[in-house]
Order: sequence, then C-alpha cells, then structure tokens
Amino acid sequence: MESATPVIVAIDGPSGTGKSSTSKAVAAQLGLSYLDTGAQYRAITWWMVNNGIDTDDPAAIAAAAGKPEIVSGTDPHEPTITVDGVDVAGPIRTQEVTSKVSAVSAVPEVRARITELQRAIAASAVTGIVVEGRDIGTTVLPDADLKIFLTASAEARAARRSGELKGADVDATREALIKRDAADSSRKTSPLAKADDAVEVDTTELTLAQVVECVVTLVEEKRAGK
Repeated sequence: MESATPVIVAIDGPSGTGKSSTSKAVAAQLGLSYLDTGAQYRAITWWMVNNGIDTDDPAAIAAAAGKPEIVSGTDPHEPTITVDGVDVAGPIRTQEVTSKVSAVSAVPEVRARITELQRAIAASAVTGIVVEGRDIGTTVLPDADLKIFLTASAEARAARRSGELKGADVDATREALIKRDAADSSRKTSPLAKADDAVEVDTTELTLAQVVECVVTLVEEKRAGK
C-alpha cells in the first residue's frame, strides 16, 4: 500500500448491519488501523459484571467507570482487547454481557470515559483509521473525513446475527435486535443516530464483498478529493 493521506472513517449503524466485518475488511485493504468501539463498551460491561457492580444501578456504574484499564489493539487482521491485562475478546461476546451492554453504555460517565479513549486512539493512528460503532460520526469523531451509516432490514440483520450465534432462534434474535435499537436510539447520551453528512448504505440485499467494495470506493474518492 503506497503512503496515502491519513483518513479517518466513521462507520455507524445498528447491530447486524455488517459493521465489524465491513470495517475490518476495509481497513485491511487500505492499510488503515481499525477500532471496534462496541467491543470497548462490552469490555467495560464485562468488568462491571465480573466485579459485582449492579448493572441496573447507574450511580454504581458511574462510580466505577474510571477503574478498568481497557486497551484496544488496532490491527484489522488481529484486533485485540484487554481489560486490566486480561484478554477478553471471547468473554465480552457472551449473552450475559450482550444483555447488559445497553444499560452500561447509557451511563454518561461510561460514555465520557470510552469516548476519550476512542478519540485518543483515532488521533494516534498514523495512516488513518476505520472506527465503527453507534455514535462515531455524531459524537466521537464529528470531524471524521468520511462518515458511513450502514442499515439493513430487521429480518436480514436477525438472519445474520443468528448465523453468527449458532443455533439461535431468528425470531428471538430479531426481537432482541429491535429492543437493542430502541434502547440505543432513545438514550439521552450519544444515541444511535445517522450524522447529517453521513452516506447511508443499505446492506440488506448486498453481500459482504459488495459492501466492502462500496465503502473502499467511497474512501478512495474521499482521499482523491482531499
């Protein structure tokens, strides 16, 4: 990859739209760093659960928000995440963490802590970075060079997510996704929302390769126009 202008790409959207797969592939193809911000929220949620913090008590969550040390590796080929030196890439994907992450993420002190971390990582990415999440273009990196908002029908998202969670019930998964969307879109602090200047890409009928190609083209056009 020839040395090109560093570019910051924000990719937002609800669960099951293909954010992680797309972001990792785009970053790898363009020689950029990669950050899964959802993993950071899962990591702090995992820490809260493991340390006996009541995740139904916002005050308790707020008081503990500054305690865990969360480190995100930004290699798109092998993204890593540790909490207090422990590799939590597997544990943060459990159903227990998934069911509690929206509540923990909604606490303003948690968002402030993680947002600060995300901005520091983006600022230190020498070649540029693809950052994916739910409030990157609107809150975390409002000055990102390119903002993309991925969407897909609830049915398509549920089918994909059920495929990832082997043996999962598609209808139950769809209900859980809709519930998560509602929680993430209605929270007071940094809700899931499409930035005014974001490019919307509906992935319902597209293969992963097609989505990646679309985003890579958008990034290359942005770089060329700089």
